[in-house]
Amino acid sequence: MTLNSPICCSMVVASTLTASECVCQLIISALEESGFGKEDVFAIHLALQEALINAMRHGNDMDPDKEVKIDYCVDAEKFEIWVSDEGKGFDPCAVPDPRRSENLYKPNGRGLLLMCSYMDVVEHNKRGNQVHMTRYKQSSVVSEKKG
Repeated sequence: MTLNSPICCSMVVASTLTASECVCQLIISALEESGFGKEDVFAIHLALQEALINAMRHGNDMDPDKEVKIDYCVDAEKFEIWVSDEGKGFDPCAVPDPRRSENLYKPNGRGLLLMCSYMDVVEHNKRGNQVHMTRYKQSSVVSEKKG
C-alpha cells in the first residue's frame, strides 16, 4: 500500500537500546506503508540504527536521563530524518577512514561510513550533535536492473 500524504513525526526518547528499537520499528512501518521496497527499508534501517546508537552512545554516554530527539518525514519519494543528542558534538571530518590500513582494527568510524554509504544525504550541524539524513526511494526500473 502506498500512502499519498506524508507521514511526519517528532519524538524524544531516552538513551536506551529499547527506545532505539522502538523508533526503528515505528519508522520501518511508516516506510512500508509508504511503499518503500526491501532494499530501501534495509538501507534506511541500517543507517537509522547507526545514527541512533551514535547519538545514544557517543553523544549521551548511554545516560538514560539524556534524550535523543528524532524528527522524520516519509513521503512517496523520500525518507528524511534528523537525529539530535545532548552531547558536546564532534567533527565528522576528523573521524579516521575505517577502510585505511592503519584504521582497519580501530572501532571508530564504521557507523558513519555505513550511514554515508546507504543514505543519499548525510549532513551534520555545526556543533556536531545532530545528523540529517535523506534517502530517495529507488524506482522499480533501477531495482530491476540490479537484480
